[in-house]
Amino acid sequence: MRSRSIPIALGVLTVLAAGFVAGYTPKRHARAESTVPTRPRVAVVTPKVLASERVMVLPGSVQALEETVVYARVSGYTKRWLADIGDEVREGQTLAEIDTPELDQELEQAAAQLEQAKAAATQANAHRDYSKTTLERYRKLGSAGLASQQDLDQRRAQSLVDEADVGVAQANVAAHEANIRRLVHLKSFARVVAPFHGTVVSRTIERGALVTVGNTVPLFKIAATDPVRVLVQIPQDLSPSVQTGLGAKVSVREYPTQSFDGVIARSAHALDPTSRTMNTVVRVPNPSNKLLVGMYAQVSLTLPAPHRVLEVPATALLNDAKGVRVTTVCAHDAIRSIPIVIERDTGATIEVASGLDGGERIVKIARPDLRDGEVVEVVP
Repeated sequence: MRSRSIPIALGVLTVLAAGFVAGYTPKRHARAESTVPTRPRVAVVTPKVLASERVMVLPGSVQALEETVVYARVSGYTKRWLADIGDEVREGQTLAEIDTPELDQELEQAAAQLEQAKAAATQANAHRDYSKTTLERYRKLGSAGLASQQDLDQRRAQSLVDEADVGVAQANVAAHEANIRRLVHLKSFARVVAPFHGTVVSRTIERGALVTVGNTVPLFKIAATDPVRVLVQIPQDLSPSVQTGLGAKVSVREYPTQSFDGVIARSAHALDPTSRTMNTVVRVPNPSNKLLVGMYAQVSLTLPAPHRVLEVPATALLNDAKGVRVTTVCAHDAIRSIPIVIERDTGATIEVASGLDGGERIVKIARPDLRDGEVVEVVP
């Protein structure tokens, strides 16, 4: 009995020893491996090169291509008006007629003064001719000893005076003729005409109303609305890309399903010191007058980027006392921080203007604990 219990005990001990060895050995290896220093594991991404063109939607304001207020150039009373609000007028078309009684009287007076000046000029010519004849007669008498030298000098002086009187009379005639031309030209402004082809925006003139010269009381306001101008402010980062002739899409909320094609007509070539934007004009055809002056519009522009732009995840950005930067993994898996300049923050991604060349391996999720030169393990 005793002899059989001994082998059984030895078997149990063997099984227990084997179980101890099987359970202790992995733990020993794990403790041994835990004492070996491990490298931080990071995931990396490569910057994405964005397209060379950038689409922007900017607010704009619809304005007339030309707009002016018409004032009276002569004083008088409104005889009649021939155009009203909303009428399309051509350049040179009569808008109103002004009765000018005072100007008419001035014109008649100037005509009478001109006739008087002409008569005076005729009289001066007669005196000059008489003086010349008398002077020649006294010269002959003087050579014959029948007239004194004093008489001869007196006749010569009188001839010069009469010659000068002729010049004065002729200048007086020319002055009166110029005055008549001025009054006739001024009289032409009694017919108020449109300065260019456009639409009458407002009319403040009434029949019989007194109008005076100056810019105090406007008569009409005219605007040219085909094409129209849409003023838009271009941000500083894209202002160097603005070129005359580039296309644009204009939309207004009154026509949600329709857009209007336009082109960049001109730009200020200077930035506003307050907003750091450049005033740009987009010209849009408007034959049906759907775009009204004063409308708020949205302008879609496709502008070439002035420099290459790279895109990285927003999670890769570090922004602290050392500045804005991203963490890159060099060739030997060493960490290196690179400062960058942000072009645009879209929320999920960051568009980088400078600092990267596009071939870097960037740590996808930034870790402030990583230091330059530290070796990391790049996970697939």
